[in-house]
Amino acid sequence: MPRAWMWGQLLVAWLPMWAMFTAMIVIMHGNSVVDAAIGSGRMIAPGALLGVAVYKFAARRTWPHPFRFVFIAEHALAAAVYATLWYTIICTIDALVMGHFSWRVGPGYAPFLITGIWLYVVVTSSAYAMLAAQRTARLEANAARMQLDALRTQLHPHFLFNALHTVVQLIPRDPRAAVGAAEQLAGALRTVTQEQRDEITLAEEWAFVQRYLALERIRFGERLQLEVTLADAALDALLPSFALQTLVENAIRHGAAPRVEATCVRIAATLGRDELVLSVNDDGGGAALDQATSGSGLRRLRERMHWLYGDAARLDLVSAPGRGFAATLHVPQSDAAALPRGTPLP
Repeated sequence: MPRAWMWGQLLVAWLPMWAMFTAMIVIMHGNSVVDAAIGSGRMIAPGALLGVAVYKFAARRTWPHPFRFVFIAEHALAAAVYATLWYTIICTIDALVMGHFSWRVGPGYAPFLITGIWLYVVVTSSAYAMLAAQRTARLEANAARMQLDALRTQLHPHFLFNALHTVVQLIPRDPRAAVGAAEQLAGALRTVTQEQRDEITLAEEWAFVQRYLALERIRFGERLQLEVTLADAALDALLPSFALQTLVENAIRHGAAPRVEATCVRIAATLGRDELVLSVNDDGGGAALDQATSGSGLRRLRERMHWLYGDAARLDLVSAPGRGFAATLHVPQSDAAALPRGTPLP
């Protein structure tokens, strides 16, 4: 956890405790609010500073699975130590203020012991809650990265098999075109192997997809037709890397590849107030949805979207035999996204 963030959380967490102690002093002893705030501050400040040590202690003593009673014993002893240190520091602060040391402050050690143990329980409970949230965030980030790595691995054989076959066919017929195809293949493979971000702009994704389509149009010729409508405002929007490529590849593999006649693939993108809407559809033979989604590409894309955005994003699929295939991606563009935008995963 960044140091500034930890201190910010510490401040926010202990302010209500300070206010509660101030109110108790005012009610029980009739002090003014200012005097009560100063007095409670002398008690809360040591508790808060010791709370940093409690947080680090909790981080080292992870919640056991299965649960062990020695875990309770360790924290019981630590709570007593915390309460005793807290009381000792308060006595020392009062000694510096009053000019003489006294082991008895306020109601005495026993009430402070009980209160200190209660504070320890509050701090450790908050610490374990924050640690659990951090572990969940790391697991989600790792899951998203695993999905990205799996997708990247899946793209390699598709590119190599189809594109190299295209280049080999072009060499005896049109060597210059073969050189151009090889350069397109090198650029596409460079993107696949080097792209580490989990989100990129639509403009960057489209530049990659254009290389992919250039190779596929060499292979399919006039059998592959394209209609592209990308709103200018949508080009700066963020989406999962390789998302558009996955949808386009699905349209070509299941729409254009099985047919002899021409197939039109339509790509469109618009940017609403809080989401990017990206659609890829074709007028190919279509398929039953369970058959169309049996491949790993669309399934992994959905899983990545879940890890990245939760329920804020969705992938809608519509298909039927003889009616083509349509995929529409809804990607949130608000600050509610689960991970930092356009940055590598931790």
